[in-house]
Amino acid sequence: MKKRLYIILFTLIFSTMCVMPVFAQNEMAAYVVDDAGLLTDSEENSLNETLKEISNRQNCQVVVVTTNSLDGKSAEAYADDYYDYNGYGKDGILLLVSMEDRDYGISTCGYAIKAFTDAGINYIENKFLDDLSAGNYEKAFSTYAKQCDKFLTQAKEGAAYDSSNMPHEPLSSMWILISFVAGLVIALIIVACMIAKLKSVHMQAAAGNYVKDGSVDISEMRDLYLYSNITKRARPKNDNNNGGGSSIHISSSGETHGGTSGKF
Repeated sequence: MKKRLYIILFTLIFSTMCVMPVFAQNEMAAYVVDDAGLLTDSEENSLNETLKEISNRQNCQVVVVTTNSLDGKSAEAYADDYYDYNGYGKDGILLLVSMEDRDYGISTCGYAIKAFTDAGINYIENKFLDDLSAGNYEKAFSTYAKQCDKFLTQAKEGAAYDSSNMPHEPLSSMWILISFVAGLVIALIIVACMIAKLKSVHMQAAAGNYVKDGSVDISEMRDLYLYSNITKRARPKNDNNNGGGSSIHISSSGETHGGTSGKF
C-alpha cells in the first residue's frame, strides 16, 4: 500500500515538474524589457509600473522593448514576433528600439489596430522621436506611454484619432499674448497710414460742393433688361476613401498586425 502511495506521489511530482515549464513559456513578459540597458533600474521600474497601470485600466497591453540587435530581422518583424511569442495577449501595442542601426518599430495587434491608425501612429512618433534621437530615453518612453493612454481613451469614448480627427494642441498663453500684440501693432500701422492719406480732404459746408459744375446732366432715366446668364457647375463628390485607417500585415506566427518602423 505504501509502495503504491509513493508511486502515485512520485508521478504527481514528476507531472507537475513537466507542466511547469509549459506554463512558464506562456507567462507574459514585463511591460518594459530593456535588454539594451537604456534605462536606470529606477527608471525601468517606474516606467514598468506606469505601463502596467495603463494596460490594466485600458484592457490593452502597452509595451516597450529595447535590444542591441535585430538578429537579421526587420524592425517590423522583430516587434511583431516579440509581441506574439511573449504572451502579451490579443490586444496591444509594442514600441521596439534597436541600438545596432538605430531602428525603431511599432507593432499593434487586435483592438490596438483600430485605436492606433496610421495617422495616429505617425502623430505619436513625432511626439517622442526627437527625445529618442537625443538619447533622452526615459522621456521618450514616458511620452509614448502618455500618448498611448490618450489614444486608447479617445478610441473608447468616440472615434479613434485619424487623419481627419487628430488631437488639437492648445495654444500657450505666451503665443496668445504675442499674437494679440502683433495684431494690435499691425492694426495701428494700417490706421495711421489711412489717416495720413486723408489729410488733404476737408469737410464741405453744402452737399452741392461735392459735385463738379457741369459734370452731371440727367435728362432721362429708365431700366432696360438685356439678358440673363445661368452657369451650372458639377458639385464635387466627397471621397471618404482617401487616407485614414490602419495598414495591416501578417506576422511570422500568422497574426494580423498594424504599425510602422523607421530610424531615429
